[in-house]
Amino acid sequence: MAIEYVADNGIATITFNRPSKLNTLTLEMYKELGDAFQRAADDPGVAVCILTGAGEKAFCVGADLTESIPYLADGHYIDEWDAAHLKHLKMYKPVIAAVNGMCMGGGFEIMLGTDIRVASSTAKFALPEVSLGIVPAGGTLTRLARQIPYTYAMEAILTGRKLTADEALRFGILNYVVPPEQVMDKAVELAQMFLKLSTTAVQTAKEAVLKLWDMPIDQAFDTESMLGYKAFTSADAKEGLSSFYEKRTPDFPSERWGK
Repeated sequence: MAIEYVADNGIATITFNRPSKLNTLTLEMYKELGDAFQRAADDPGVAVCILTGAGEKAFCVGADLTESIPYLADGHYIDEWDAAHLKHLKMYKPVIAAVNGMCMGGGFEIMLGTDIRVASSTAKFALPEVSLGIVPAGGTLTRLARQIPYTYAMEAILTGRKLTADEALRFGILNYVVPPEQVMDKAVELAQMFLKLSTTAVQTAKEAVLKLWDMPIDQAFDTESMLGYKAFTSADAKEGLSSFYEKRTPDFPSERWGK
């Protein structure tokens, strides 16, 4: 399959697997990607996801325009790909992007749906849609200006120019920039951190951040309290407190891997 899914010891690795075409997304790949995210979200044995691209040249350079432009021009809407763009999907497990090459267009948009981002020092980033007479409407127009300073977001969206990995790090788009051969190692290192944590707490925290993002402040405080109560009364919280007082490593009930 052009979207590869492998789950092992709590980590689901999802790979754009069309390296000969710079991992451009066919219409079928959009469906497969959405299905892969949903599969990971539904699997209690998965704590964290890594999203990456096959080969050294590209993470993903977006949609295969020979398919997508005629498809959209024929009256279809980009919201058919919402699951692939991590939109309207209850994915509260952490998603780590391991960007190993060019990350452009739809690939950039999908990366913006992830939580933690590691990139190769040689990676390049761009939203070239305006140069084609279209706009990056796969989540970017909503997400980017909420994730980074407005002026940086507008530069990326309105000019379409390529950004180096160091620029993307300075803009706040990335968490880490590492040598090319260390991208997956760093992503796995980060993923393994989550295997030691309470999945109940991690997922409740992510759910809260996503839900509270644009709520009126009083409603946000109320919702935060309710979600906090969910975590405070969980079996993981009881185990976490017991292990703290007993000075031992916690064995969280929510962990379903390696047991």
